[in-house]
Amino acid sequence: MKRLLTIVFAAIFAAMCCAGTHVAAEQTVTLRPTDVGSSAASMALVDGDTGELIYSKNCDAKREPASTTKICTAITVIENQTILDIPMPIPNEAVGVEGSSLYLQKGEMLTVRDLLYGLMLQSGNDCATALAIIVGGSVEGFVRMMNETAEKAGAKNTHFMNPHGLHHDEHYTTARDLCAISYYAMQNELFREIVSTKRHTTPYHNHDYRRNFPNKNKILFNYDGGNGIKTGYTRHSGRCLVSSATRDGKTYICTVLNCYDMFEECMRLMDCAFAR
Repeated sequence: MKRLLTIVFAAIFAAMCCAGTHVAAEQTVTLRPTDVGSSAASMALVDGDTGELIYSKNCDAKREPASTTKICTAITVIENQTILDIPMPIPNEAVGVEGSSLYLQKGEMLTVRDLLYGLMLQSGNDCATALAIIVGGSVEGFVRMMNETAEKAGAKNTHFMNPHGLHHDEHYTTARDLCAISYYAMQNELFREIVSTKRHTTPYHNHDYRRNFPNKNKILFNYDGGNGIKTGYTRHSGRCLVSSATRDGKTYICTVLNCYDMFEECMRLMDCAFAR
């Protein structure tokens, strides 16, 4: 009887081990690409060298991107504006735009380059409006250019209605599309330089000192190898972040949408990718 129980327990233990091994093998096989646990409503992480999707969660769900919209704004400006360093008058429509702002003033002159830094570091909605009018002739004309840029980058489920990301019912993208747009933008040297800059200064109209502002993206300050890209928040979108980091020549880009702990979550996911 004792011998029989020993055989039975041994068989049960062997079966449990096999089952455990089978689950682990399935997890390994389906890990790339697949849904992974994440505190974000939507998430995607791609290889920054190839654009290949590595991890995802609800990555094709349409969501509001808030100021991560400005990734497409910036690369659209860079690709369509050759004059970057000649001061230009700020359009009246860009003065007093709601939300995050560089507090541009009527009659002020700034270069497109300085406006791009204000757009991506300070998340200036006024900078977005100014750039749209300077480059596209009007906000509406520039938004058409943005949507063309998104399509060229491989975005399939994106439709922009403004250059800054303030709420609009028809303004949306997906985590996968934001990664595609960011991957496309990061091929551009000037874009990479801007989004990796920790602090920038610009002239300040009617003041005897310059504007001096830090980048709002904590990935640059708190994550080893962090080099981009853009934060975002509105009441409708929740907290959003597109992050990027490079270690030992390897780059990953991570998007989280509607994610309260967006910095911590992007760092955790990129840690998983680098550990691969």
